[in-house]
Amino acid sequence: MHGVPPAPLLWLQLALLGAAGAGARVSAPRSLAWGPGLQATAVLPVRYFFLQAVDSDGRNLTSSPPGQTQFKVVVKSLSPKESVRIYVPKPLDRNDGTFLVRYRMHETAHAGLRIEVLYGSEHVAQSPYILRGPVYHEYCDCPEEDPQAWQKTLSCPATEPQIEQDFTSFPSIDLQQMLKEVPKRFGDERGAVVHYTIVNNRIHRRSLGKYTDFKMFSDEILLSLARKVTLPDLEFYINLGDWPLEHRKVNDTPGPIPIISWCGSLDSRDIILPTYDVTHSTLEAMRGVTNDLLSVQGNTGPSWINKTEKAFFRGRDSREERLQLVQLSKENPQLLDAGITGYFFFQEKEKELGKAKLMGFFDFFKYKYQVNVDGTVAAYRYPYLMLGDSLVLKQDSPYYEHFYVALRPWKHYVPIKRNLSDLLEKVKWAKENDEEAKKIAKEGQLTARDLLQPPRLFCYYYKVLQKYAERQASKPMIRDGMEIVPQPDDGTSVCQCHRKRPEREDL
Repeated sequence: MHGVPPAPLLWLQLALLGAAGAGARVSAPRSLAWGPGLQATAVLPVRYFFLQAVDSDGRNLTSSPPGQTQFKVVVKSLSPKESVRIYVPKPLDRNDGTFLVRYRMHETAHAGLRIEVLYGSEHVAQSPYILRGPVYHEYCDCPEEDPQAWQKTLSCPATEPQIEQDFTSFPSIDLQQMLKEVPKRFGDERGAVVHYTIVNNRIHRRSLGKYTDFKMFSDEILLSLARKVTLPDLEFYINLGDWPLEHRKVNDTPGPIPIISWCGSLDSRDIILPTYDVTHSTLEAMRGVTNDLLSVQGNTGPSWINKTEKAFFRGRDSREERLQLVQLSKENPQLLDAGITGYFFFQEKEKELGKAKLMGFFDFFKYKYQVNVDGTVAAYRYPYLMLGDSLVLKQDSPYYEHFYVALRPWKHYVPIKRNLSDLLEKVKWAKENDEEAKKIAKEGQLTARDLLQPPRLFCYYYKVLQKYAERQASKPMIRDGMEIVPQPDDGTSVCQCHRKRPEREDL
């Protein structure tokens, strides 16, 4: 197999190479290819890798090559006797000289894969890439028994600051206390909590409360993880509602308990996971959803200079400040284009403010500035906005997602006050300081590309479960009323796991 340069070495190569403009011709042999989709053992719902177009003088292209994109990728089984269904769409042009190649396997390639990357009729970089089998597809239940090896394959970061921060309140986790307390505090008729136990890499659960339909989202990521890596035995509670639940302070008596949620807040102690939205879109990319962490990178609208110089917002009426946005837009149409697409909380306002037509998310990026205002909690569109190439104007907020801790105002986004009183001032600033605004937008995009890679989501989930398991003061138990959550039946595909499976108890 041709080697893939390790990430730090590759980025050094990219930095050392000069930059070429839009008129440069692409050299296929000098162009670069790297990423997890060129590794057999990196099992992901959608496998992917990157291309950097380089010209004949060895300089990186920093914008799209002239004319129609000529990159072409063919992914097929190494064995002519093995038929494997693989969907390979056209490479996504990220408009900065790089391209994103995706492919989704619907069956396992037991012999392996041959990946040909061409520019015109020439092979790119070290193409063809040979991935020796087996190369498993997403629904193959074949977990890596060595978690460290799995994390190394996915290049998981050594630490995640938000996880470290979240667990400082919980040096020890008393499972018996939680068993008594969680149903009483959070499991009433309005409850949206699910009680999980993982034993021998099998997932069991029971619902606490009436509003637990969103367990489909927590189920699917836990099942996906369990197919990829052997999970520690643990017993925990996931809050499926919008708002974080645990508001006790560390020195309160009794103290806080570790509820796991999708969104955090400054006045709560919940342990945060990536949101159900960003997780589901990653699992269902190129299948059930069209807007995900990868697809958005190739659909960022016109180049910066050709974007409409206005701030933009579309969304539901889930917070009063969103209504204020629309009013500001009516009064300042030269600076702001904002509209409510659906009324639920403030239906009486529809006649006054009007209802905007729905727009495809990728069309948002026709505008140079994106306004991010909270919904009921943090706005779950934020990761997708950050991956675009517009400048994000982010409302100050007590709510946060798992990756916010790495972002800085005026470096990755422009902050706006909670009451939006300085929004117009910030839009005017961006218009008058175009180069600085563009620089912040680019820095935010590059940082989001790093923080929001699909493998890093899997790493994050695993590290939360691992950290939680290490702090349990007693053995996790399968409780009365729990049912097993089965792996999906993938009867259309053949998958023979090459690993020796550990013996499991009949539960």
